[in-house]
Amino acid sequence: MAKMIFVNLPVSDFQRSIDFYKALGFMQNMDFSNEFGAALVWSDEIWVMLLTHDFYRKFTAGRAIPDAREVAQVLNALSFDSKEAVDKFVAAAVANGGTLLPEVVIEGAEGMYGRDITDPDGHIWEAMYMEFPADAKT
Repeated sequence: MAKMIFVNLPVSDFQRSIDFYKALGFMQNMDFSNEFGAALVWSDEIWVMLLTHDFYRKFTAGRAIPDAREVAQVLNALSFDSKEAVDKFVAAAVANGGTLLPEVVIEGAEGMYGRDITDPDGHIWEAMYMEFPADAKT
C-alpha cells in the first residue's frame, strides 16, 4: 500500500467547506464522510478531512482550535504540472470563497512558481509548480 497523508482541518461551515474543496477539484469519498466529517480526495495519496469543530476536538485532547485567519499553524502545499494549472487553481479558490494572499508569490527561484490562498476558514494552501532539471534525482 502506498504511503498516504490525511490533512485534518477544523471547519466552521461544514457544507461551505465541502463545496469549496469540490470546486478546487477534490472529490468527496462518501465511504469516509458523514455529518461530522468529510473525506475530500486530491489524489490516491493525499486526502483532506474536513471536520466540524466538535468532531475535531475529539482528536486533539481538548486543545483549543485556533482561528486560522489569525494564526498560521501549518502551510499545506500541492504540486501542479504547470504555472497555468497553479493560476487556474488559485482563480477557482478565489471564485469560491477563498482568499488570495497576494504578497506571497514564489517565482523564478530555481524553477519554482507558487501562489498562496486560504480556504474560507483561513487554512493556507500553496499551489506550487517546480521545474526539475533533467538530471535531478527524486
